Amino acid sequence: MTILFAFIFYLAAIVFIGGVAYRVRLYIRTPAPLKIPTTPAPMTRGGVAMRMLREIALFESLFKASKWTWLFGWLFHFGLLLALLRHLRYVTDPVWGWVAWLQPAGVYGGFAMLIGLAGLWARRLLVDRVRYISSPSDYLHLALLTAITATGLAMKYFWHTDIVAVKAFVLGWLAFAPRPLPADPALLAHLGLAVLLFLIFPISKLMHAPGLFFSPTRNQVDDSRERRHLT
Repeated sequence: MTILFAFIFYLAAIVFIGGVAYRVRLYIRTPAPLKIPTTPAPMTRGGVAMRMLREIALFESLFKASKWTWLFGWLFHFGLLLALLRHLRYVTDPVWGWVAWLQPAGVYGGFAMLIGLAGLWARRLLVDRVRYISSPSDYLHLALLTAITATGLAMKYFWHTDIVAVKAFVLGWLAFAPRPLPADPALLAHLGLAVLLFLIFPISKLMHAPGLFFSPTRNQVDDSRERRHLT
């Protein structure tokens, strides 16, 4: 089991890093033939940087479009951030002080993810215009993220696992010398689902994470009157 999971982790890491790098390269090489920043748009590069910062941290455009979608989307993404920061304890030895301080917040982040995902599920199912344009992949993404979150919380409250052994496995995996991995069903399900997420990430709509930085409606300066735009 240890050898199998170590192998699929290496495979998932290669696919994830290589796939994301390939897609980002395509984004960089794709020309923007028109000036199409969403108005009102900033007229300086500093203004664009602030706009991107607000978009990344606060989901500004989503807030203006739909308050309920913004609430559930922001809850999910903020909870995901806390959960990922909590998981840093498995790749640091000794654990950084601020990571140890964030451990309780990471647990609440898991619950925030579930609440956010429940709201996004409801949006897909109950709002007619959203349900009409939803594809099976949209539901599968939500199901996968929900399953990852649920199995993570289950290990915290119901099916405990040896986190010391898990950390030893992760640190060994990073050093290309994996240590034995606990064979707990909840842990294996959680890790297997995470691997699946990494494998499909480069070919899914989840690429909106890096893709946001290359959106011409967000990253362009509204200076078409001052200078000529070249494709």
